[in-house]
Amino acid sequence: MLMIRLQRIGKKKQAHFKVVVLEHTKKPQGKYQEMLGTYDPRGKVFKADRERIEALMANGAQISPTVNNLMVNYKVWDRPKMESWKPKKKKEEKK
Repeated sequence: MLMIRLQRIGKKKQAHFKVVVLEHTKKPQGKYQEMLGTYDPRGKVFKADRERIEALMANGAQISPTVNNLMVNYKVWDRPKMESWKPKKKKEEKK
């Protein structure tokens, strides 16, 4: 199954990301099949090819919650946000 997700590039403490398509079993840092956009969190710039992402999703590709939420935040599309992480449950102390 193909996955649309972020791939981190850039130097230490100067993060920059690519929006890429790759097999879900592959590491995100490895080779990718196609680059669909970029994200610069320091400059708050997000660019993505919406038509290509929608075409891949129509063919069965899954999108990561982080990429989906970035596309919603930067108004690339009007879809609901996904839950991208859950806080850990704290263990109750025994008395």
